Amino acid sequence: MSFLIDEYLKNRAKEVEEALDRLTASALDTPHPIGEAMRYSLFAGGKRIRPILTLAAVETMGGDYKEALPVACAIEMIHTYSLIHDDLPAMDNDDFRRGKPTNHKVFGEAMAILAGDALLTYAFEVLSSVEMPGREKEQLALIRELSKASGFQGMIGGQAADMEAEGKNGDEATLLYIHRHKTGDLLTASVRMGAIFAGASDQELGKFTVYAENLGLAFQIQDDILDVIGDQSKIGKAVGADAALRKMTFPGIYGLEASQKKLHELTQKALTSLNEISQDTTVLQAIADYLLKREF
Repeated sequence: MSFLIDEYLKNRAKEVEEALDRLTASALDTPHPIGEAMRYSLFAGGKRIRPILTLAAVETMGGDYKEALPVACAIEMIHTYSLIHDDLPAMDNDDFRRGKPTNHKVFGEAMAILAGDALLTYAFEVLSSVEMPGREKEQLALIRELSKASGFQGMIGGQAADMEAEGKNGDEATLLYIHRHKTGDLLTASVRMGAIFAGASDQELGKFTVYAENLGLAFQIQDDILDVIGDQSKIGKAVGADAALRKMTFPGIYGLEASQKKLHELTQKALTSLNEISQDTTVLQAIADYLLKREF
């Protein structure tokens, strides 16, 4: 299916964006620009990898991915909120995201903070509103999964560690903590939430988790590499930003060649883990291959 992956990703991204549009249309009815600010970043481009992984996990388990679109959208709202806040002057101080001015450059810092807050809180409203009659336990599991992956034990914890590590000598334990939590946890949750939604057993969920954890770390290492050798016109933001901020990265600690080797090793572990899943994992395999070769 590798030769069809671009088409698959394009189609699923389109469906995610249509669902996001439906879910956030009412935000434009407010007498202030919060809805416009929310939607500005939500529709500023992006690969939609996290929600697509959710839908792919549902499909792998034999479920109807269309029913899981609100779940996938909630994850993308969390991801978008994190990017808005990441770009703020107090954080990474970026002027561009995906080739467009960052949220605070368009709406001001205060509105950008509020837009991120609004997406964060609305994500849980959407997730708690998904109709899952007779499956309340699974719905609570989805809410718990996203909460933990997003909070101080997950993405926020990784971001805090990342900021604390700026300008300091790196060590492997700190670097892995930052990468696994700042990026890896939400990506892992994306896969796990799709499997949970589709009714995966604990044993099946464990196998999906191994795939997702390796993929999540590989994803962040690839981001580190692209910040060194990527094409700015494709990435949509300045190359070399991590080095300028003296952030702790794989190339910064291990060098480019060792980082690329680690990227391939982790991707292979993710692919190998799919052999333990009895269902057809063609889509998940193709996504892992795609992410390994991505240029943005």
